Amino acid sequence: MPFVSRSDDGAVDSVFEQLQEGTAEEFLIDDDPAIVAFQNAPPMVTSVSARQFRLMLRRSGLLAQVKTWVAQQDGETQDAFEYSGTFVKDSPMMTAGFAAMGFTPLQIDGFFAAAAKL
Repeated sequence: MPFVSRSDDGAVDSVFEQLQEGTAEEFLIDDDPAIVAFQNAPPMVTSVSARQFRLMLRRSGLLAQVKTWVAQQDGETQDAFEYSGTFVKDSPMMTAGFAAMGFTPLQIDGFFAAAAKL
């Protein structure tokens, strides 16, 4: 039977075998719905290949808009977009680009999760 910690929204975000004072003090049974949901949650996608990223941009109808934005950025950002083998969700370029496109954090997570399946 595990001890758990919870995120601000009340969802279980960590599970421990032993009490973690100040962090995980709530004790739940193994088949508690919150434990089951935590154990069965899909992993968070933090990066995708350049191929996956570009295919997702194309399928989302965003490729031209993103290329236009990239063309207006500094040379390093342009090189990173053109030559990176991996696109990391929390990198400065991604953060700036998604902000420019008006994406919410939930939409960014969805974009990367969908791209990871390509």
